[in-house]
Amino acid sequence: MWLDVSVVTEGGRKKNLFFLETDEQGIVMKVYQAVMLTLEIVTLYIKMVLTWFHAMYLLVVPPEPKSVNGEIILITGTGHGMGRETAMRFAKLGGVIVCVDINQKTNQETVDLIKEQKGKAYRFECDVTDSEAVKALAEKIRREVGDVTMLVNNAGIMPCKPLLQHGEGEIRAAFNVNVMAHLWLIQAFLPSMMERNHGHIVAMSSMAGVLGLRNLVPYCATKFAVRGLMEALHEELREDTRDFSGIKFTVICPYIVDTGLCKNPKIKFPSMMKILTPEEASDCIVDAVRRNYYEISIPTSLLYVNTFCRLLPRSVSSHLKDFLDSGLEAQ
Repeated sequence: MWLDVSVVTEGGRKKNLFFLETDEQGIVMKVYQAVMLTLEIVTLYIKMVLTWFHAMYLLVVPPEPKSVNGEIILITGTGHGMGRETAMRFAKLGGVIVCVDINQKTNQETVDLIKEQKGKAYRFECDVTDSEAVKALAEKIRREVGDVTMLVNNAGIMPCKPLLQHGEGEIRAAFNVNVMAHLWLIQAFLPSMMERNHGHIVAMSSMAGVLGLRNLVPYCATKFAVRGLMEALHEELREDTRDFSGIKFTVICPYIVDTGLCKNPKIKFPSMMKILTPEEASDCIVDAVRRNYYEISIPTSLLYVNTFCRLLPRSVSSHLKDFLDSGLEAQ
């Protein structure tokens, strides 16, 4: 068997060299390749098994919560609900809170509450759906506060009615607030995190971003998009030739939280799937971030239940969904 090998000479010319490859050499090469592939597969198997056991261990013995003291934490949608409660909790832990909301009055109320508790907080108003406004915001925060080390994309809207009753403007608004704003803010604040190899990005998805729910078609689409965005961004940094292991990601998937967005909730088993208060949800959010969890649901069991149901035929899992009979009625 002839082996054709191309080389480039000093003069820059390409030259073909021909070697005679014996049958014995070909067999040896194939055996070598088979052995190397086998070793790679065995190594992969060992890594996967060890990682699996480590993950099971962490379910029983959670990682110690990290300190957020001194971290500059930007949270959107701090004017009310989970945004306000999360800001207050991070402030109690020593974080420097950058409160961003489009409503000046309610945003100032959050800052005042934090300062009453001797916390540090700054107020900024911004339409986070406007990419140019977000760029200007980022520059202003760098000048007046410093580089943001934790970004919590919390702001969101939730129109609740059948798809055919949604207008174009309403659908576009949902995607602008729930998805596009995430992209603009990440583009604005991720570079400084990459320079330091230190940071944390938190995205507010939803259980509506894990399973489809009626009356929430555009909303579900936006929340599914947020999960995809975060997963792709995580992989982009993980596979980069530079080391970005110091940048963490957390995706939050609440079920129903009483923030005022859910006007007509329907819960068949309140003891199992109760409506949470913003305070309860925020406790879970802060804990998940401090433990560097990648993804959690609130309540935590729902993500595991959904994962199990995904293994079943669709018609089978639909029976369970019909039995639980929970969701939102049209507003």
